[in-house]
Amino acid sequence: MITIELLKEEIASIIRNYNSKGWSPATSTNYSFKFENSEIFVSKSGIDKSQFSADDFMTIDENGKGTGDFLTSKPSAETLIHCVLYELFPETKVILHSHSVYPVLISQTHENSVEFEGYEIQKGFDGQTTHEATVEIPIFNNTQDMIEFSKILKENKDRISNHTFIMRKHGTYAWGKNLFEAKRHLETLEYLCQCKYMSKVD
Repeated sequence: MITIELLKEEIASIIRNYNSKGWSPATSTNYSFKFENSEIFVSKSGIDKSQFSADDFMTIDENGKGTGDFLTSKPSAETLIHCVLYELFPETKVILHSHSVYPVLISQTHENSVEFEGYEIQKGFDGQTTHEATVEIPIFNNTQDMIEFSKILKENKDRISNHTFIMRKHGTYAWGKNLFEAKRHLETLEYLCQCKYMSKVD
């Protein structure tokens, strides 16, 4: 049975790996997980992701405020997004975030969504069983008002059907029932965005 400490170590390792890919420049991106007792752990603000460790998580309540030993600690500025995703999709246990280049570039040339069709890796999204389907990933305008952005997510819940979305000129969020699934969803979208951009196919 996995422990909180082991899960922290596993996610911290993934975060460092994503930083090495250039997906979290400067101190950007944020990550979280919900353990069996429903307590939410989120990455602290301002941490160099190349040095991220298991000690760089803090606990928060459902409103994104620090709890326990972290009442005065500062969580990521986008913590409320995590809280809303856990609310909208109760089966979610891990949320990953990326500031990689290709989804950001894609978001500049597409309006409300980006579609993928014919790619084998589309089946990396839970529920997708064939490359012949059309997969639509929503794109939402970036806003620094997290309360407003949370409302946008709630209003568009039915559009967020592939466990991921893109924030315009910002990056991607992906989640899953465990770390393996969340990682697969994020990496699937990253690959598809790179293919889309490099092929210049609308």
